[in-house]
Amino acid sequence: MREKEEAYPHAEKETWFLYILECRDGSLYTGVTNNLDRRFKMHQGGRASRFTRTRLPVKLRYHEPCGSRTQALVRECAVKSLPRIKKIELIQNAPNHKTDKPKKRPLA
Repeated sequence: MREKEEAYPHAEKETWFLYILECRDGSLYTGVTNNLDRRFKMHQGGRASRFTRTRLPVKLRYHEPCGSRTQALVRECAVKSLPRIKKIELIQNAPNHKTDKPKKRPLA
């Protein structure tokens, strides 16, 4: 991993972020970006992912800086493997957390 970062030093200068969105149906979407505002606007406009496109509108519930793209992708993998309740705890314990909780999803 370190070898790749050294081979492409210009590609890792920007700060990358992990983010979690809450969709209209209460589902949580996890992703990474190097520009939170742009990426969030893309999600809101239905141009970012198939998953969120059909679940608009979305709310930004959580974000954290990860440093490099590699670090962000590793963190994304770790967060995606968490059960929903742990993701909600992560959101609620974040320093940038707002008071409203993610809504409960109906059992299918």
